[in-house]
Parts: sequence; C-alpha cells; structure tokens
Amino acid sequence: MATNHSSRDSLFRTFSIAGSWLWLGLFALLPTVVLLLVAFLDRGEVGFFIPSLTLDNFRELFGPVFLSVLGDSLRLALLSTLVCLLVAYPFAYALAKANPRRRPWLLLLVIIPFWTNSLIRTYALILMIGAQGMVNKLGLALGLIDVPLEILYTDFAVFAGMTYTFLPFMILPLYASMEKLDPSLADAAKDLGAGALRTFWHITLPLTLPGVVAGCILVFLPSLGCFYIPEILGGATNMLLGTFIKNQFLVAKNWPLGAASSSVLTLFLVLLAVLYRFTSRRVAANMPLRASRNEE
Repeated sequence: MATNHSSRDSLFRTFSIAGSWLWLGLFALLPTVVLLLVAFLDRGEVGFFIPSLTLDNFRELFGPVFLSVLGDSLRLALLSTLVCLLVAYPFAYALAKANPRRRPWLLLLVIIPFWTNSLIRTYALILMIGAQGMVNKLGLALGLIDVPLEILYTDFAVFAGMTYTFLPFMILPLYASMEKLDPSLADAAKDLGAGALRTFWHITLPLTLPGVVAGCILVFLPSLGCFYIPEILGGATNMLLGTFIKNQFLVAKNWPLGAASSSVLTLFLVLLAVLYRFTSRRVAANMPLRASRNEE
C-alpha cells in the first residue's frame, strides 16, 4: 500500500516537473530563441523580415541614436532602482520587526497596488502631477507656487511613475530576506561591542544581500524595458529603450532591429541572474553558525 502511494507521488512529481519545463520551454525559452534568430536576419520590404543573415542590426546598436536611448534608459532605471531601494529597505526592516498581529495588515498595504492594473494607476498619476492636478492645486492654495509647475511630460514624471509602480517589487524580496534573519546574530554583535551602524554593515546588510539583488532585478529590468509609463507620463518626446523596441515592432515594422534591441534586455537579465546566484552562494557560505544550528 505504501509502495503504491509512493509511486503515485513520484508519478505526480514527474508530471508536475515535466509540465513546468514544457510551459517554460514553449512560452519563455522558445520565443526568446526565435527573437534572437530574427535579430540576425535582414529587414523585408513586404514581410517583417527575410531569411538573409546579417550583422547590420547589431552594428546599428552602436550608433548615436540607440546609444543615446540606452544611456537615458539606464540613467532613469538606475535612479528608480536606487530610490526604491532607499525607501523599501527601512520599510521592509520595520515590517519584518513589526508585531506579528500588525504585520499582515502592513503587508496588505504593500499588496493592494497589485489589485489594480498598473496602466490605470499610471493614468491616475496624471490627476496628481498634471497642470490641474492635486500637487499644483495644493501648492497654489498654500502659496508655495505662483503658477502651476510643469511636472507632466518630463523625465521627473517618468521617474516618479516608475518608482511608484515598481516599489512593491523591491519591498517584498527585502522583507522575505529580513524575516529570515536570526536576531541572535545582532544580539551577539552588540554583546561584542558593535554599535548599530557596525552591526548593520557586518551582519544585517550581508545577510539580506540576496534580497537586495533580487529586488534590484525586479525593479531595474522592468524600468529598463517599460514603454507605457514613458509614453503616458513622458510624452512623445521621451524615448526610452522600451519605447524604442515597441516602435521598431509596431510602428517602423523593423522586426530585426527590434529583436536586436531586445537582446540588450536579455543580456542584462543574464548578467543580473548570475549576480543574484553569486550573492546567494556567498551569503550561504558565510552562514556556518545558522546552518549548524538548523542541523541540530
């Protein structure tokens, strides 16, 4: 009887793993491989591309137009990631240290934005930062400004929209890392004479580094490839990497160049995944006390 139950569990596990790999292969790996293949093809005058191998698409990525777009995109994505990290880290720490009965309600505040479509939330920002928005109306009412500020359709509006949209993606990985922190390690550091800053630098930050890297990945990559936030809040003149890729596919019908541009995002994804793997292994290797305690 136990043998039959074990065989059923093994069969279910096999089908579950096989189904997951099939799903990832069909809807993640295969489209990525096809996209990379299209990047090496030539643009067609009638169709989207023709079966003619060329490296011109990648040569065009080193042109002044794409490098300018990439530079602006990296600047905004890095700035949004940094601000999200600075805001999310203390919030996640306070969340992890909060009263267990109060913690679910604080987590609910983080999760609530996921209940609303991000596109709708981006349009809602126009009501906040537009010429007749709440920010300008409040500033005029308080006498802080004489004329409405031009916030909308600027780089600052795009930065604010990205930070607002992707902040929860930074908080959740940080909270998951901080919740696993062993409080006895900080107590031991204090007993040895370490102050709060030294304890944070040598204990808290290294042990939460995988959460920091994971949160930065979840914010940086979407910020780099997002196209609807720059279009809505930045206007037609704000050209970032996501907008550039979207225009190549849908406006210019230059699929090979769009595929080559998308390979830049794939490259960043691979590099950040390797960085996350490295930091996770390093943190695991530097936790012998906790590992031995778990084994006991």
